[in-house]
Amino acid sequence: MADQSEKDPASVFDFIVKDAKGNNVDLSMYKGKILLIVNVASKCGMTNSNYTELNQLYEKYKDQGLEVLAFPCNQFGEEEPGSNEQIVDFVCSRFKSEFPVFGKIEVNGDNAAPLYKFLKLGKWGIFGDDIQWNFAKFLVDKNGQAVDRYYPTTSPLTIETDVRKLLELS
Repeated sequence: MADQSEKDPASVFDFIVKDAKGNNVDLSMYKGKILLIVNVASKCGMTNSNYTELNQLYEKYKDQGLEVLAFPCNQFGEEEPGSNEQIVDFVCSRFKSEFPVFGKIEVNGDNAAPLYKFLKLGKWGIFGDDIQWNFAKFLVDKNGQAVDRYYPTTSPLTIETDVRKLLELS
């Protein structure tokens, strides 16, 4: 899809995002996979536990079709101040993460990334529209639809049952 303004996106797979090096990544490459989309930060009190558990989930289920997509964001307490290169270096050297870390984005406000505007369209009840803090999580099914949204304080390992259900492993 050359221009996202040409039509309303029907799924996560209709978006093109930037990787940490500024290259376009067409999310349609993940069609048929389960996605866990997370806004991340390097200097948050939840950084260690979230990256550790995201790595564990990814390692356990990547061969069954789970992809973790990490989107750095500096909107919450300025806890992701580094450049894209610094962020990737931090994530790869400190946590040895193998899942993709994309370019830094905004998740709330007028400048929110189109992907996040789409994810927040769901009827999320008590969540409201805005992302509350770093490490909010969206679980996306094989058709590119967000089926669950989790608070930043939700441990990645506690959603393993939901991941297994979408992967049809339970």
